[in-house]
Amino acid sequence: MPLIKTLVLSIISIASVLGLSARTPVERHGRLRVEGTQIVNSYGEPVQLRGVSMGWHNMWPRFYKPGTVTSLANDWSADLVRCSIGVAHLGSGFDCDSIAAYAAVDSIVQGALDNGVYVLVDFHSHPNKLDNAKRFFSHVASKYSNVPNLMYEIWNEPTEVSWDECKEYAEQLIPLIRSLSPEAIVVVPTPRWDQEVDKAADNPVSGYKNLLYSLHYYAATHTQWLRDKADYALSKGLPLIMSECAGMEHTGDGVINPKEWDEWMQYADRNGISWVAWSISDKDETCSMLRPSAADDGRYWKDSDLKPWAVLVRHYLRRGR
Repeated sequence: MPLIKTLVLSIISIASVLGLSARTPVERHGRLRVEGTQIVNSYGEPVQLRGVSMGWHNMWPRFYKPGTVTSLANDWSADLVRCSIGVAHLGSGFDCDSIAAYAAVDSIVQGALDNGVYVLVDFHSHPNKLDNAKRFFSHVASKYSNVPNLMYEIWNEPTEVSWDECKEYAEQLIPLIRSLSPEAIVVVPTPRWDQEVDKAADNPVSGYKNLLYSLHYYAATHTQWLRDKADYALSKGLPLIMSECAGMEHTGDGVINPKEWDEWMQYADRNGISWVAWSISDKDETCSMLRPSAADDGRYWKDSDLKPWAVLVRHYLRRGR
């Protein structure tokens, strides 16, 4: 096996030099897994994914089109898109209309399949909605069990809850997903809006492979003190993913802090941590990347449709591509 792996990697290297490397991220990397604190590809090479999150599906359904993923993949150079399925928000969401939620997942997954990028299916809830999460992931993981593109974020941003509650929640959902999609990466939530990764590091989920732990930050609010928590988690061997991040205040509004955003980007690069910037939406706030003029289908976006935050994120996505 080591000889076969060496030959495969040599062929890939030669093909890259000749300009013959596979075109899409999924063609290059195949099914991903977690080794130590890193995501690695099917050849065991470290992979750092960089991407963009959709906004709540029930608030901005018009952007849940395969063409949005096409634009993010081909124009912005994202290799990961986060599909944020709102659960209980403003009287709508998965709790109220599961059919629309599943259709939103199907649309973004189709875009990911069309463009060969990865998709993080996010159960976008602040409250603990374990029973509905079981119903949601039973459906999605069963439908896409053999698709290498998918990863699962099982609870977005628990608020003022203990790590014990987060861990118990994860221990209910991980075996369910594993029974349907045995190799998929699962993202485990951490307390206080996915900031207390240090507490997870002291008592991580055991008995399962291919787990990442979520670390969310808004750079104008969450500065070196949160990177210190991340350093501690990494030192304990806890694999992290920045599955939601942005450059302004934690409210999603206020002024972008480009210096702190760049500090976080350098930190992610140094540690090989994948990141996903928030969000594809057209709300009147700093973190919403689009203006109301933006077309539903991302293939028709113009530069004038992009707000400053979108331009900055696109710049960081394109670096080194």
